[in-house]
Amino acid sequence: MAERFERHRQPWTGEELDKLKLLAKKGMALKAISKALTRSEESIKDRAKLDGIGIAKLR
Repeated sequence: MAERFERHRQPWTGEELDKLKLLAKKGMALKAISKALTRSEESIKDRAKLDGIGIAKLR
């Protein structure tokens, strides 16, 4: 069963954005970033696209 995130539609804080940029820069996978920030993968993809942050695509 998929994990549930209780932070539905919460605004992003500056600290979360900094952490997202740092983790993406390190080349972490979307799933790992999602777990670290306790946000959904979809939320992270949307925010990364909005800010022009590239997320690594691990195969």
